[in-house]
Amino acid sequence: MWYVLSIVLVAFGLVVLGAVAARAVRALRRFDAAARLVAERTRDDAGLLRARAAGLRVAMARRPTADRPPAGAG
Repeated sequence: MWYVLSIVLVAFGLVVLGAVAARAVRALRRFDAAARLVAERTRDDAGLLRARAAGLRVAMARRPTADRPPAGAG
């Protein structure tokens, strides 16, 4: 009858293993969702920073210098 105890213990071990695996999969899904959110937010912020830098380059190119007068002044 020891084989019955062995079968029960193996079955119990498989159930515990399945529960631990299910929790690990859920945790990995939550981590993946959070990582995607952070990556998306970083891309958005980087795009805004690039747009601001481009706007500054345009403003610097349009500003009057000592060599040329301001636009519309003459």
